[in-house]
Amino acid sequence: MLPSISVNSPMQGNGVLNSRDAARHTAGAKRYKYLRRLFRFRQMDFEFAAWQMLYLFTSPQRVYRNFHYRKQTKDQWARDDPAFLVLLSIWLCVSTIGFGFVLDMGFFETIKLLLWVVFIDCVGVGLLISTLMWFISNKYLVKRQSRDYDVEWGYAFDVHLNAFYPLLVILHFIQLFFINHVILTDTFIGYFVGNTLWLV
Repeated sequence: MLPSISVNSPMQGNGVLNSRDAARHTAGAKRYKYLRRLFRFRQMDFEFAAWQMLYLFTSPQRVYRNFHYRKQTKDQWARDDPAFLVLLSIWLCVSTIGFGFVLDMGFFETIKLLLWVVFIDCVGVGLLISTLMWFISNKYLVKRQSRDYDVEWGYAFDVHLNAFYPLLVILHFIQLFFINHVILTDTFIGYFVGNTLWLV
């Protein structure tokens, strides 16, 4: 079953949301809170975000169990702390600079690749895919007991970020060690290793 939220869960006696809970549950309020915290590094929990990154490789079910705990405590599935996105962006920057160094790219070519990887590959495509999957899941996959249940868009974006991180480590970090000496050689082993990394 898809994680969904009920807009009318914290009801007052007459079945209407009180003003505080109604304002807290709107998508605009959640987006404002997330974007406001994006540049306040002192309020971000980088230790927890690093924990999630580690467990996305070793035990991904623990990360998704944590999403369930967040739903129980904060009444939302999506992350409210942008620390994971900030750490992921830092990883993208470091690995892209590594690519520029290993492939002997010039300064401006490396900057161009960096901007492409961060803003197009990760954020742009992520916004597109998560919005499309959010729409499809709300339109066709949510079991409708009433019209009040839906999948949060922020949760769909978090699923994209969780899926993008292992791909980043495999293709932007591990692959760096094999590019010059194995992958770029015109041999069967080079083709096999390069294609296997993309297959994983």
